[in-house]
Amino acid sequence: MTAGAAAITKGRGRGRCSPRLVLLLLSILGLPLIGTSAAASMRMVATTTDLASLAEAITGDLAQVETIIPPAADPEAFEPRPSDLAKLKGASIVVRVGLGYDHWLDKLLSMQGDAAVNRGGVGYVDASVGIPLLELKGSRLDPASRDAHAHGLANPHYWLDPANAEIISGGIAEAMIRVSSETSAKIIANRGGFLSRLRTSLAGWEQLLAPHRAARLIAYHNTWPYFARRFRLNVVDVIEVKEGVAPSPARLAKLYAIMREQGIRLIVHEPFEPEEASQLLARRTGAAVVKLAPSVGSMPATTNYVALFDYNVSTLAQALAAASK
Repeated sequence: MTAGAAAITKGRGRGRCSPRLVLLLLSILGLPLIGTSAAASMRMVATTTDLASLAEAITGDLAQVETIIPPAADPEAFEPRPSDLAKLKGASIVVRVGLGYDHWLDKLLSMQGDAAVNRGGVGYVDASVGIPLLELKGSRLDPASRDAHAHGLANPHYWLDPANAEIISGGIAEAMIRVSSETSAKIIANRGGFLSRLRTSLAGWEQLLAPHRAARLIAYHNTWPYFARRFRLNVVDVIEVKEGVAPSPARLAKLYAIMREQGIRLIVHEPFEPEEASQLLARRTGAAVVKLAPSVGSMPATTNYVALFDYNVSTLAQALAAASK
């Protein structure tokens, strides 16, 4: 038994104060009430539904969490609105994807003017910090550049490796504790419980996709490297080389040749992307097009972070099994 635990145990038999009296004394002395004052006013704004879902998993009732990019929108084509600036007003914590994915946030934060949620502030969280990144580029990213776009510094879709949730949630938890240290025990407990459930789910997802290791896929957009690395899949190539630019006939001819040569029978497609090129390749090669959700809420079944992988893993496993027949 530790000294602190012994002291608590030793004092249990002596004159106890009722909980109501303790609250009254704290109120008179002007001391914070754990889980009420700071926590009740804590408001968190995340740029994406994925970060918001992870934040909600560890905040519980300690904070209100809002999202800037709508659930079913294409995040890489997103343009902020005046109402998004209003969401940032009074926010205690701001969480972003970083890596150029949400480059527009810098302008909003500058206009909002609260140093606490700007770069270097106690409430600022770049969730990419500490992530083992893929497709790193040698040039530095200028956060103010309109050309930064979604894949400015590295591939930004790191939340699609569920193991990265440990790093992402750690950054969010640290910011919450900086802002509201009296709630640290509950934040740590909430995160621990969530990560325990996530690890159990991850074992099941890995088992479901294990029979399809090294399966070759074509993707419409370069969304899936982290997902593929986690589940040992091989995304051979992508249809859309540049965001928002339709593939050329020469590009489609090259992909057709690759698919025929390597026997690729599956094309992974995002729900908000144009389907013409994927369907054309599917008709010409006999491949199937399977729609996976790149973010929480981008398809009806993906209501939270765990549900996102429940849907994607089960849908992909079924499609791979059917394509192998």
